[in-house]
Amino acid sequence: MPVLTFGHSKLSAATLPCNCVRRVGLITRLQYSVADRTSLTSGSASELDSGRVSRKRGGSSSLVYTLPGLEERKKDKEVMRKKVYKFLQGIGIVPDELDGLDLPVTVDVMRERIDFLHNLGLTIEDINNYPLVLGCSVKKNMVPVLDYLGKLGVRKSTFTQFLQRYPQVLHASVVVDLDPVVKYLRGMDIKSEDIPRVLESYPEVLGFKLEGTMSTSVAYLIGIGVGRREIGGVLTRYPEILGMRVGRVIKPFVDFMENLGIPKLAIARLIEKKPYILGFGLDEKVKPNVKSLEEFNVRRTSLASIIAQYPDIVGTDLKLKLDNQRSLLNSVLNLDPEDFGRVVEKMPQVISLSRGPVLKHIDFLKDCGFSMQQMRKMILGCPQLLALNIDIMKPSFDYFQMKMKWPLEDLVTFPAFFTYGLESTVKPRHKMVTKKGLKCSLAWMLNCSDEKFEQRMDYDTIDMEEMEKEPSFDMNSLMQPRAGESDSDYEDSDDDID
Repeated sequence: MPVLTFGHSKLSAATLPCNCVRRVGLITRLQYSVADRTSLTSGSASELDSGRVSRKRGGSSSLVYTLPGLEERKKDKEVMRKKVYKFLQGIGIVPDELDGLDLPVTVDVMRERIDFLHNLGLTIEDINNYPLVLGCSVKKNMVPVLDYLGKLGVRKSTFTQFLQRYPQVLHASVVVDLDPVVKYLRGMDIKSEDIPRVLESYPEVLGFKLEGTMSTSVAYLIGIGVGRREIGGVLTRYPEILGMRVGRVIKPFVDFMENLGIPKLAIARLIEKKPYILGFGLDEKVKPNVKSLEEFNVRRTSLASIIAQYPDIVGTDLKLKLDNQRSLLNSVLNLDPEDFGRVVEKMPQVISLSRGPVLKHIDFLKDCGFSMQQMRKMILGCPQLLALNIDIMKPSFDYFQMKMKWPLEDLVTFPAFFTYGLESTVKPRHKMVTKKGLKCSLAWMLNCSDEKFEQRMDYDTIDMEEMEKEPSFDMNSLMQPRAGESDSDYEDSDDDID
């Protein structure tokens, strides 16, 4: 409004209407106020920056407050952050990765945060392994997450190991991140009382996306034949499956086993019983161990049977065990390398037997009167003799020797005699054979079902052609449908899944 500027208008107050006079006066006062503010702004910079309170000129009692400048506040913040860094370095924490992270402003708050982590059992080394944990507020992040885990049933005694494995959980939102995962696990038929066990053994599961790896791994397992009703138990015993990529881990393992001769449904059954076999590294463990078996005279045609009987064999440090057991059996039984391969084929668990029990069983057979050659033949025919309970073997041998009074050579021919229950099988059948007046072998008497044995008791003569083969592992035993299941329960899934 330049035309009304005081001192430049050619109109006098007398010639102006009243309302104009009032307007000029108002503008005049406004100009004085602006002038005063200009004068105040041009005043001492130190007064402004220090936030002092100044009075307006003109006698006004109003107060004008000035705030610290942005630049100085930024400098103050940097000074405080350097003090926090110095404190962290003083206790052994490397703050290199903390730049840009929202940290406590004061050393006291940071000390409180570190003390809280210490009380959880985390060490300076643990914090250095994941220094971003220092960006978690005790009240806003840590306490809500830990309270939630505690309410689920996760034991406080496991918090230290839990956080060492997955400290990122302290950044999570209970509502947005954690609760949906727990609900998904329950939806996979994992019982509520088993949820704590799952989280304690595999806390990383709390960081997975529901529509990602977890859902595809479960879908693939069901596709190859793992029972839907079994999924909950499988995941409870080995939740690491939820983090396995199908295309990179699970499917290559299944394909390799199938190429060895194990049917896909049998593989599914093995996974149901021992889901941890999926964690055996295919290239690191499984393939080298299969190669070692062949190097120790195990026939390739027997590999499927061996793994189906004892899947743990492909996940252990096998070569050393094979070498030790071969040396042991060669020293006590004069077992040659070829024979050792046959022993492993019939009882792959032999690789896990310790030296002491093996020697005790050999001594027991010696005390029974068997020669070295006879013992070698018996072990080749039934390696289980090296693992049976001697307290069970002794009564069976006493009955054979004192009551049956059959030639010792019969036991050499059929050493599996010791694997049958004395009270449940041996005694009843021997009494029936004796009553019938039959002369038969141990194999004819024992190596058949109860139903078949009853049929044989109606025979007037013994048909040797009916002799059944020695007991051996049957792959089909793994693929029998469960009660209430049909083939339609499974859909073969050969789709390429990453």
